[in-house]
Amino acid sequence: MERDKIIFMNFLMVLSSQETRHARRVYVGGLPPSANEQSVATYFNHVMSAISGNTAGPGDAVVNVYINYEKKFAFVEMRSVEEASNAMALDGIIFEGTAVKIRRPTDYNPSLAAALGPSEPNPNLNLDAVGLSPGSAGGLEGPDRIFVGGLPYYFTEAQIRELLESFGPLRGFNLVKDRETGNSKGYAFCVYQDVSVTDIACAALNGIKTGDKTLTVRRASQGTLQPKPEQESVLMHVQQQIVLQKLMLQPSGLPTKILCLTHVVRADELKDDEDYEDIMEDMRTECGKFGNLVNLVIPRPKPDGEPTPGVGKVFLEYADVESASRAQQGLNGRKFGGNQVIAVFYSENKFSEGDYES
Repeated sequence: MERDKIIFMNFLMVLSSQETRHARRVYVGGLPPSANEQSVATYFNHVMSAISGNTAGPGDAVVNVYINYEKKFAFVEMRSVEEASNAMALDGIIFEGTAVKIRRPTDYNPSLAAALGPSEPNPNLNLDAVGLSPGSAGGLEGPDRIFVGGLPYYFTEAQIRELLESFGPLRGFNLVKDRETGNSKGYAFCVYQDVSVTDIACAALNGIKTGDKTLTVRRASQGTLQPKPEQESVLMHVQQQIVLQKLMLQPSGLPTKILCLTHVVRADELKDDEDYEDIMEDMRTECGKFGNLVNLVIPRPKPDGEPTPGVGKVFLEYADVESASRAQQGLNGRKFGGNQVIAVFYSENKFSEGDYES
């Protein structure tokens, strides 16, 4: 009888554990390649203890870790709902030199979780012990922290980082997202490894129009500062790159069957006949992967040096808009010869008239 009672109680514990599992797990994204189950468990046990986030008694908070090595994320299962909620405060913490993202898993059910325990971190957690403060990410605090607002919601983290890194490597970056949906809230914070470029980045990026929005970029702790006189040359040097990045982030217009590529070839590469034929063949092969490529035009410079419209551009005519759209998505932002390609749709009328100037 006693044995049956023990078996039944164990069954209830397992059943209860399954019911609360969605609320006891946290998603950890952006893991470094060196991460493994043991290192993640050890680290989170340590930081949970350091912030006084262990509320289920003595012992380790982490009971299980699953890692997707290919996509560099993990699910960390805590022993209690409250401890999982406390772990949400660790968003942006530095793990093995990388700021990781802490989110709720996709199977998290807020309405069910509300009856199981606290759904928000304890406000009295000692986040200072691990270099965080409420609302920060990865210790992104201090006078060199940059606020980036006015971001279109469709911008990806990779696109935003690429734009910001026109000025140098980032020490930390956090795109603020809605905890429930995972969607961007339209603003981010960053800190540069070389803090001397902080004011240059703010001055160059602030006011740039992206789609129907205008970027607001400034130090998070104060208003916009102008670069110092000795920084002006650096600012001018990066302006061209910023324009290119901006074009890559802009919508490409209404889709057509014609695609225009820039930053693929240089004028000097098109002068020799053999080199030109090699480039044409390479482009046919590569761009033909996206659909039926019916025409390829690469304007060449004239022997007498007279300006030729469209030199440096590549025009692709596909049999249908669907193929051109696949090509636009596949080619825009790709690197050829160290340059990042900009792929935009082009007027079918202008192309048919041989107008390659626009």
